[in-house]
Amino acid sequence: MDHDLPVRAFKDDLYRQFARIGKCLSSDKRLELMHLLSQGPKSVEKLAEATEMSVANVSRHLQILLDASLVKFSKRGTYVIYSLAGPHIEGFLNALWRMSDMQLADITRMKHDFLSRCEDVQTLSLHEVLSKMDEGSMMLLDVRPADEFEAGHIPGAISVPMEELHQYLQSLPKGTQIAAYCRGPYCVSSAEAVEKMQREGFTAFRLEEGVYEWREYQTQR
Repeated sequence: MDHDLPVRAFKDDLYRQFARIGKCLSSDKRLELMHLLSQGPKSVEKLAEATEMSVANVSRHLQILLDASLVKFSKRGTYVIYSLAGPHIEGFLNALWRMSDMQLADITRMKHDFLSRCEDVQTLSLHEVLSKMDEGSMMLLDVRPADEFEAGHIPGAISVPMEELHQYLQSLPKGTQIAAYCRGPYCVSSAEAVEKMQREGFTAFRLEEGVYEWREYQTQR
């Protein structure tokens, strides 16, 4: 090896490039935007509505993500539609969520505190729900927005966004067993949906896993 090569300079430049991703992810708002985009492509306006940020603020964060090549965009009429740069980004995000869950006790506490307020909400595993669906004894509702369902969903699930849940339940017999899922382990909508269904007299369960976890489950079988 040529010892005259600028090894130190190479290492410095290399880790400086790696740090670009770390700096980009140092914002809680950008992490939320990426989590939303992991569920499917979205316009700036949709992201602003979901995060309760201004369009200008969302655009600023998206530009930072774009500069780090973590997201990409396309034009659809007058709208600019953003998506993750590739499926490997979704895998990285889920690895980050799991590592944070393991390393940060506050996350475990926050999840416990939230679910303890939903004391009547029972959680079933993905295996349990899929088995009951195969038996025909349970139906599965996807309570995410319809565009996220269209981008990808657990096979056999029915798209019933939260705002349509009450109306949809009117068509079901009260003896129906129902499970609900949303955007994965850190999404609260499934627990809220189960509470609503229980108040209307249904036997309902929360599925903690989402579409990403279902894909992982399929590869492990």
